[in-house]
Amino acid sequence: MKATTRTLLRVLRRRHGLLLALVLLVGAASGVAAQGGDAVPRRRPRTVDVGVILDRTTWVGNMSWTCMELAMEDFYADEDQAGYSARLRLHLRDPGPNAVDAAAAGVDLLKNVGVQAIVGPQTSTQAKFLARLGNKSLVPIISFSADCPSRAGLTPYFIRTAWNDSSQAEAIASLVKKHNWREVVPVFEDDDTNTKFIPDLVDALKQVDTRVSYRCKIHPSATVDAMKAAISSLRHNWTSVFIVRMSHALALKFFQLAKEEGMMGQGFVWITAYGLTDIFDVVGSPALDVMQGVLGVKPHVQDTVKLQNFTQRWHSKYRLENPGTSLSEPTVSGLYAYDTIWALASAAENATYVNLDFGPSVTKNGSTDFDRIDTSKAAQKLRGALLKVNFSGMSGIFRIEDTQLVSSNYTIINIVGQDRREVGFWTPNFGISGSPNMKSDINTIIWPGDPETVPRGWLLPRNKRLQIGVPANPGFGQLVRYENGPEGKKGFCIKVFDEVVDNLPYQVLYDYHGFDDGQGNSNGTYDELIYKLYLKEFDAVVGDVTILANRSLYVDFTLPYTESGVRMLVPVLDRRQKTAWTFLKPLTADLWLGTGAFVVFTGFVVWCIENHEDFKGTPANQIGSVFYFSFSTLVFAHREKIKNNLSRIVVVVWLFVVLIVQQSYTASLSSILTVEQLQPTVTNLDEVIRKGSYVGYLNDSFLPGLLKSLKIDESKMIALNSAEEYNNALSTGKVAVIVDEIPYLKLFLSKYCHNYTMTGPIYRFDGFGYAFPLGSPLTADITRGILQLASSGRMAELQKELYGDKSCPDKDDSQTSSSLTLHSFQGLFSISGACSILALILHALITNKGVFSRWLAAICSKLLHKSNTLQIMTRPVANVGNTGSPPEGEGSRV
Repeated sequence: MKATTRTLLRVLRRRHGLLLALVLLVGAASGVAAQGGDAVPRRRPRTVDVGVILDRTTWVGNMSWTCMELAMEDFYADEDQAGYSARLRLHLRDPGPNAVDAAAAGVDLLKNVGVQAIVGPQTSTQAKFLARLGNKSLVPIISFSADCPSRAGLTPYFIRTAWNDSSQAEAIASLVKKHNWREVVPVFEDDDTNTKFIPDLVDALKQVDTRVSYRCKIHPSATVDAMKAAISSLRHNWTSVFIVRMSHALALKFFQLAKEEGMMGQGFVWITAYGLTDIFDVVGSPALDVMQGVLGVKPHVQDTVKLQNFTQRWHSKYRLENPGTSLSEPTVSGLYAYDTIWALASAAENATYVNLDFGPSVTKNGSTDFDRIDTSKAAQKLRGALLKVNFSGMSGIFRIEDTQLVSSNYTIINIVGQDRREVGFWTPNFGISGSPNMKSDINTIIWPGDPETVPRGWLLPRNKRLQIGVPANPGFGQLVRYENGPEGKKGFCIKVFDEVVDNLPYQVLYDYHGFDDGQGNSNGTYDELIYKLYLKEFDAVVGDVTILANRSLYVDFTLPYTESGVRMLVPVLDRRQKTAWTFLKPLTADLWLGTGAFVVFTGFVVWCIENHEDFKGTPANQIGSVFYFSFSTLVFAHREKIKNNLSRIVVVVWLFVVLIVQQSYTASLSSILTVEQLQPTVTNLDEVIRKGSYVGYLNDSFLPGLLKSLKIDESKMIALNSAEEYNNALSTGKVAVIVDEIPYLKLFLSKYCHNYTMTGPIYRFDGFGYAFPLGSPLTADITRGILQLASSGRMAELQKELYGDKSCPDKDDSQTSSSLTLHSFQGLFSISGACSILALILHALITNKGVFSRWLAAICSKLLHKSNTLQIMTRPVANVGNTGSPPEGEGSRV
């Protein structure tokens, strides 16, 4: 049996070989006969079926189909592609705008035509259905106009041959950053088109520190009233920078209504994302008329000769097929459609040929056509080849990464009159620039309302009057006081705010509202007032509000406009007591003793030098004369005659010393008797805590929290409301100290300067600031106004009016008058003593000349005798061996 089978197989192989050879010979013969016997046989082109789904009732569908037809003509007319073995065959389906009809058209193309790719879902809604179809059949769904409906929509078989919207978001964010706009509002159509773009835009704006506090959604079928309500909501916000993305028809109605509402004038900024930028090509003058000054962002396309020739051909063909159209040239999405067909044709040639096309469906028992769709191996090969295509197309470099066309540069256009001016570019390397190839300044932008000044990015809402909360602080009305009536808003804080607002380059309307109970008393703490601002019950808070970290979590503060810090207020006492012995305090004990010793010594020297009748007499009389003369020199009342020049010198030097000591004593004694030595009763809070004394503070302020952090018992804290209560509490001993901010303490001391002082360390806190809602654009302008007021000197004048002309210096130990010491006069006493001793020695020498001469001769004789003896002992010996008498002559000399 096995042998029979092997024999049969050998016979079949021989017959099969013979048949194959016969077929080849016949084919060759027929080829030779058909070409005259001398031509090479031509292979029949392989057809690659591609489905196209377009809505031909729209300008996008018609424009795109014209571009695709021209792409087919250009590709296969090119000499480089003349020998290609694969050729595309396009199968057009027009399901209209309905997404379900588009999905049905896709099923038809897959089941009945067997297409290997589907091109053209125009909208994101259609792409959402067809993306699932492509994943199931492994057939690539290629869109050149639809945006990905979500991040999850980026499936392996959904390919976008258009630029990624995320790069457009980066370009818009860079444009916003360049002009320092801190807040923008996206205005967009509420459909699948913006499902992914708006989150990408918000993320890009966050990277440049720009807030998106509000998003304005416009429904595709919104009525005129609904759109007016949306525009009104924009007009009543502070932000004047808007980023718009919606369909052309909806955008035209929106901008027409915005112009009627006065929102296309000076101070407003409108930026249109790509998609809407094409409105100027499609609609023409109606859009240009209502969108003057608008900025637009669109992909940058290099203007080449090839593109110009294509535009002319497209214009002739499109106008012939669509008479009456206003479209004069293809948009960027049309160029994407052209490049998509070119890329598919190239990929079809490079894809590996697969004989078996569609295989069986994974779901064999499905109840619908969708479930029973087969998978295509050829389509998988085509997709792989398409992802590798890289060429320079009409729109630029065509290269796909992550199933999307790689984006590059963007052009920024500005609508001026009937022109669309290119004012700059955005590139990944240079950001916003005047050139796509280098960093340079952009051209001048003409903004809405035709000014060249860059809008600041925000405007006061129309007919908006700011409602400003004012704290009630009746105890310190010099700082802030609110009463009913036109003159009821007074105080330093309000006066500064009014002057700052008056100096702003624009008008701000506002009304003050007291945060009180109607009787002039506070309606809560300052923290509660700040929280009212956070809840938007007020538009700002003006008053003596301290800038604190916890408050800044809810509101924004301006720069402080007062001195900052917290100190202690304490009573002062005169520490210097006036007694019967106060006259001794100017000089220390050593100075008193030293002065007395020099008085006696100087008198003794004068008595020794002077030898006449004024200084003679009995010993008692001479001693009395010496002391009387010495002490009388202290008051320059001496009457004794001084005859010797040496004593005169001694007396003159001594009188100079006496003069200086006397004047110093007089000054020190006057200071002790007339100047009070005022010293604070407490110097630090540790002393207060140790003694358990009471501490006062201003009611409704933040100080209780500070005192608790300093370990002060809450039971030892007493709230006070006014300067009068401060004085009463300190003078009666109700509190030992009062802890408060420096501006309040200065106000108190301007009235009670002599009995109190500020002392202790300064606890650092920012001063008073004006509060605004988080992100309010007024915060920066009011801060700049405060700086200008301070630099001009006007702030100092207002502070002088607040605190008064007289200053009340701090009272501390620096005002103490200390006693004079002997060290201070050491030089003077040394000079006087030296003069006295020298005079006494000279007097002794002069009056005892004989005794001095004899004493001097005796000293000289002794010195001469010692010298001769030394010479004899050191003379050398002449004859060493001679021990007799000395040589001749030596004895006589000795």
